[in-house]
Amino acid sequence: MLNNDLVFCIGPAGTGKTYLAVAVAVSMLRKKQVRRIVLARPAVEAGEKLGFLPGDLQAKVNPYLRPLFDALEDMMDFQQMKKLMELDIIEIIPLAFMRGRTLNEAVIICDEAQNTSPLQMLMVLTRLGRGSKMIITGDITQIDLPAGQGSGMIDAVKTLQRIKGIGFAELTQKDIVRHRLVQNIVRAYKKKAKGQKDQQ
Repeated sequence: MLNNDLVFCIGPAGTGKTYLAVAVAVSMLRKKQVRRIVLARPAVEAGEKLGFLPGDLQAKVNPYLRPLFDALEDMMDFQQMKKLMELDIIEIIPLAFMRGRTLNEAVIICDEAQNTSPLQMLMVLTRLGRGSKMIITGDITQIDLPAGQGSGMIDAVKTLQRIKGIGFAELTQKDIVRHRLVQNIVRAYKKKAKGQKDQQ
């Protein structure tokens, strides 16, 4: 992340992808290497139909953006975070709100990017302005897109593999930093999926 202006970070749940990206962004903001942080996520439901959510826009998108708030709250106190958000120094938005923007001197984090379409991913990637860094995180084993729709993250990783200045980091179940059982859970599901593939 420190050596490349664009990084794709792929790995299973609990490997700290979002946490690492937010940590780099906050560190760069504190060192005045960037002027702002933009955190974005696609608003895709994880297999559940949440229906019509009450409240204003912030209330509607809050459930999708909560993991980004959680990572931020680990790195700064709530009052500081709130103040930076009021000043738009930290912006947490649904992916669709990035269209048409050029983001200069910023760290842009696109989280849960496995749930972007190829067109959405292209839209995000082309927001990168001068003096900015972009970190794309996702778990390609947990795609919540409609059946038959390809993941923009998988497509981008294949398409951009040979471009100098783009980094690729792949985390594995060995990197899981949550409860020790999470590693065993991921391993068990991987084994089960492999067994089903072998039977086909």
